[in-house]
Parts: sequence; C-alpha cells; structure tokens
Amino acid sequence: MQRRSFMAASATAVATAASAASPSGKIRLGVIGGGRRGRSNLRSVLKLTEDIEVVAISEVFEPNLQLTLEMVPNARVYPDFRELIEADDIDAVLIATPDHWHAYMTVEACKAGKDVYVEKPISVTVHEGQMMVKAARKYDRVVQVGTQQRSGKHFQEAKDIVQSGRLGTISFVRTWNYSNAYPDGIGTPPDTEPPADLDWDMWLGPAPERQFNKNRFGVNPYSFAHFRWFWDYAGGMMTDWGVHLLDIVLWAMAEPGPRSISTYGGKYALIDNRETPDTIMASYEFPGFVCTYENRVANANAGGLPGYGIQFHGTEGTLYVNRGYWEITPEQRRNRGGGAENRMEAARGESRNPTTDDHWRDFVAAIRDRSKPICDIEIGHRSTAMALLGNVSMRSRQRVDWDPASETTNNKEAQTYLRSEYRPPWKLEL
Repeated sequence: MQRRSFMAASATAVATAASAASPSGKIRLGVIGGGRRGRSNLRSVLKLTEDIEVVAISEVFEPNLQLTLEMVPNARVYPDFRELIEADDIDAVLIATPDHWHAYMTVEACKAGKDVYVEKPISVTVHEGQMMVKAARKYDRVVQVGTQQRSGKHFQEAKDIVQSGRLGTISFVRTWNYSNAYPDGIGTPPDTEPPADLDWDMWLGPAPERQFNKNRFGVNPYSFAHFRWFWDYAGGMMTDWGVHLLDIVLWAMAEPGPRSISTYGGKYALIDNRETPDTIMASYEFPGFVCTYENRVANANAGGLPGYGIQFHGTEGTLYVNRGYWEITPEQRRNRGGGAENRMEAARGESRNPTTDDHWRDFVAAIRDRSKPICDIEIGHRSTAMALLGNVSMRSRQRVDWDPASETTNNKEAQTYLRSEYRPPWKLEL
C-alpha cells in the first residue's frame, strides 16, 4: 500500500511494548479515526482518566490527526492502523472510521486480542455484521457498539413503559428523520486529485477504487462527513440515523428482527451528487405489529413534533421518545355522560444523563468484568441489519421475507446486497 510522506515520517516513532499488562491497571486505548465522531468519543474517554489511558492514534488525514493530537498529545502515531492493532501495549481500540472500515478493523482487533468500541452502523452489509459477531465470540472479546441511546436513562424508562403494558396493545411503531436541504444538498463538486495530506488509497481500503471526490471523502467543518451518502461506504440516513431509532424499537418490543421488509424511495428532489435517497419509506412487519422508518431531506414538517423520533402507538396511549425526553399522550374514550375521558394518565420524562459518557463507562465495566456491554456486538448487528435490510428492499425493488433467527432470505435479488467483495489485498476472514 502506498503511504503519504507525512505518515512515513512518523513510522519510526512506533514503540513495542515491554509488557502485556498496563502497570497502572488502566485500559490502554488506541484510537482509529480522528474525525468529528472520533473526537466526540474522545471527549467522553478523557473524563475517565482513572480507567483509560489513550496511548495511540491512527488517522489517514493529517488535519484530523493534528486535531486529535491536541486532545491526546502524548499518544503515539501509527501510520498504519494494522500496527496499532497488533501492538502488545494496547488493550482496546476505538473504531470511529467511515462505515466501510468498521467490520475489517473490528475482526482484526478481536483476532489480536483487543476489546473494541465500534461506531454505528457496524457494517455496510449483513454478512460483515455476522463476521463481527463470530469474531467477538471466537476470540472472547468485549465489543461495544456506539448506539449510545441504550445508556440513556430516559430511553431505558421508555423501554420499560412499553414492556409494562401501560400503553395497551401496540400494533404500530413509527420512526422518522425530517430535514430540508433543498435544492443543492451537499453540492456537486468535480472529481479531483486527492489532497497531499490524505492517504486516499488507505481511506478507500476494501471499498472499490474511485477517483477522489470532495463529497465521497466528505470531511466538512460544518457537518458530519458526507461519505454517508455513497453506497460504497455507507447506507444514507437509513443506516446513519435510522439505526439509532430502530435499535430502540427492537429493544423495547423485545424482537430480534423483522419478518418482512418493503421499502420505497429514491432521489426525487435534491440536485447533488449523493447516491442514497432523499426520500425513503421502509415498512417492517413483525408478529403483532408494523414499524415504519421515514426519511425526507427536502421537507422538514413533522406535524408539530420534532424532526426525528419514535412513536409507540398503543390502544391506551402513544409514547413519543427522542434524545431530549419521552412523553405519553393518552387515547380517549366516551363515558356514559357523553363526554370523553383519558384511557391512561399523561406523563413526561426528561433526559437526565450524558449518554455517550455513560456508554463508555458501561464499556469499561464490561472489560473489567469480562461481561457483555449494554450494546453488545450481536445487539448492534441486529439493529444495523434491520436498517440495512430497508436499503436492500429498496435497491432490489423487492419485498424481502426475512428469517431473523437464521438471518436468511430466499429472495434472490435481495441476496446480492447482503454481502460485497473486498478490493484486494483486503480480506475479511476469521
């Protein structure tokens, strides 16, 4: 693999550990990916200095590397993340790269005896997620997925409300993200040569070889990177934000996954070079209820509600939850006097804890106890797979009948989207 000169210059600084355990008892963390989400995670990590020491960083884009080193100036720089993974004096890794790298890095880290905190979505295909679960189990590793809403106390309360039966029989669950970026969206920059301070070939890694494009790379000072809107690296809003919402649905409704998926959508309004839809509607059928995910980025009207959230619609009332609060709106029924009365009490709960901070505390506790974290890799895989299957249905233009136990479908068109080939020399193997 070709390396940029700025990376090669730091190669001699990489040290080999003298011992397999930290003398201080702290978890020695290596960070792979120093972009906006990576640094956001680091802010939570740096609140846990009694438990974690950040000892290493690997990043292919020099400006991101420098921003990360400002936060952890004593961390060693590894030009090649594979050397970081193999280092004996690193106990765990944070993987906060573009999505198409998550599976390979997680599997390799597990093989090297590292525990892993990997950002969501965990993969770009269902097969990758299956391999990640197998690696964690085979090598007995703790793998926490960054669906940090599970560590939110008010999300836990919402889950308990659903499972308590207070809402009655729940036959419909709705999730959504709405915004308006019309007409230009992310724009349409031309393909160019990559900047000198980026190792574009390493950034692409197992993804197909492509000419550099500012949006494919996507680093933007005003938003999260735009790689999310290209099929080679991610799955659009369906997997980027939908996975957070659908994760809570699976948790609260105690389901491993849908039985069938039907999705419609496309790029109808925006004039930019993204590949993923600007409008999408996914319908998921479960035993006893239907769940939908809606996303549109050319109209932000949410009917008086915030621009994203989850609604559990029960016979007695509706529970709405987002990252700020949960709220119950009772259903009404006619009384004998001809008036209306509520079927249940209205209620509201506010967000009361920093979810990413507590998600990292949970990861630390799981490492210490050698237990499964609150969003173990198998949980994260199921939530990611649900989002991915929404895209699979849309792209194959087929209803997908799904067996969540065996994670298989007999739909031939859909099967072609369940896995992808890696660009040589990269191989995903246990």
